[in-house]
Amino acid sequence: MKKVPLIKLDNLTPVVVLVRPQLAVNIGMVARAMMNCGLSELRLVQPRENHLSAEAISGASGASVILEKAQVFDSLEEAIQDIQYIQATTARPRDMVKRVYSPEKAHIVSARRLNKGNSVAWVFGPERTGLENSDLIMADALVQIPLNPAHSSLNLSQAVLIMGYTWWIRSVCPVNTLITGDSKVANKHELDLFLNQLERKLEQVGYFHFPDKTDRMKRNLRNIFTRADLTSAEIKTLYNVISYLKS
Repeated sequence: MKKVPLIKLDNLTPVVVLVRPQLAVNIGMVARAMMNCGLSELRLVQPRENHLSAEAISGASGASVILEKAQVFDSLEEAIQDIQYIQATTARPRDMVKRVYSPEKAHIVSARRLNKGNSVAWVFGPERTGLENSDLIMADALVQIPLNPAHSSLNLSQAVLIMGYTWWIRSVCPVNTLITGDSKVANKHELDLFLNQLERKLEQVGYFHFPDKTDRMKRNLRNIFTRADLTSAEIKTLYNVISYLKS
């Protein structure tokens, strides 16, 4: 099999590695799933069918650029020679000592590695059998997608899509976002100045009238305002509010 020179990694997203994929259409559908989720680098180990065939291009449904740039290797060892951290997907427990993550936890670990400048790869096995022990032994950790135990079989592209979608949601589209407009979230110095002023005002009006509870009451107030993610503009508004407290 002709070897393709390695493309330099951008270290921004994980590489997807398919080991001995059987059907060209599935490879194409994997490319489509990758494009859906912002993944760009595909590596193939001993594919049974041509990843640039009409079936593969059709399955890619507009994501053929990923197929065109895909690299083909004779072995998994060659495909991962430049990778620093590897997670391998498997549907069932194996007789080996390995860390096993859910997709969500796996992505937290992957993101940490990428942020440190390490290259990361997700490895997927062939459609019929999945990865063999000889493949899994090369992984730093395993990933299991929790599904109905009575029927946990996934199409190859479905497995890639689940991994990719979980990555996309966590990395690009956080479900809990604070929209601050033109104002920025206040830094700790701004917040501390405000809280000190608030405590002084409250002391002046006699709010802390139980000396043995004063420290706890101050801690509770600080916890409330720290959790609030106040912006600099909101801090200024609160300054104006407490300025009207009568001493």
